[in-house]
Amino acid sequence: MRVSTLVLISYQAAAFFGVVKAFSTSPSSLSSLPKTIAVASTSSCLHSTATDDDETIPTNLPSDVGMDYIPLATMLATGQFEEADQFTRDALITISGAKEKGRDFVYFTDVKRIPNTDFATIERLWNKFSKGKFGYTVQKKTMRLCKGDFESFCSKIGWTTKDGDVERKKRWFGASEFTYDLKKATKGHLPLTSALRGTSLVKNLLNHPVWDNDDWKKEPEN
Repeated sequence: MRVSTLVLISYQAAAFFGVVKAFSTSPSSLSSLPKTIAVASTSSCLHSTATDDDETIPTNLPSDVGMDYIPLATMLATGQFEEADQFTRDALITISGAKEKGRDFVYFTDVKRIPNTDFATIERLWNKFSKGKFGYTVQKKTMRLCKGDFESFCSKIGWTTKDGDVERKKRWFGASEFTYDLKKATKGHLPLTSALRGTSLVKNLLNHPVWDNDDWKKEPEN
């Protein structure tokens, strides 16, 4: 089992310099990152590493708004899907412009302002480190199979559970009922999107123009 030396900016360092301000996962969750991760200066961003499964963590992660996606890549590569899920939601708040407007949530009308470049970067990471099991494009395909029916969609990707004979949406807040284990989760289960304000946000995210073709799959040139 090979573990290469990793030289990356830690999330704490990035947040300190204001690179990622929207990430709200508690710092304690970062303590479980592999011990091979070392803190370095920003000039070290060109280095990468291999995880225990020989998955290289990419560091060329384009953003049109200066967002740092190395923390997301690291979390996904090391199987920290709950933290990666939270990072993704917080990132959307920032790159959609919602945070600039003083909101801590994305409204469905904000979705059109999410840059194609950033959304593609996020999706490639989710797709790569889940081996095609998680991601917005996976959810889009499921929504299409469900013919746009949101209730069927939620049931299909494991966003519902049963209390006796009654099927209900899984609880998000408090003790989460969602699954953050790659092997146990249903295909398309992550990333999570809140439907507390209706289904328009989910549907707009899945209908973002970046998914109109497969250009999002193209890895950036070094």
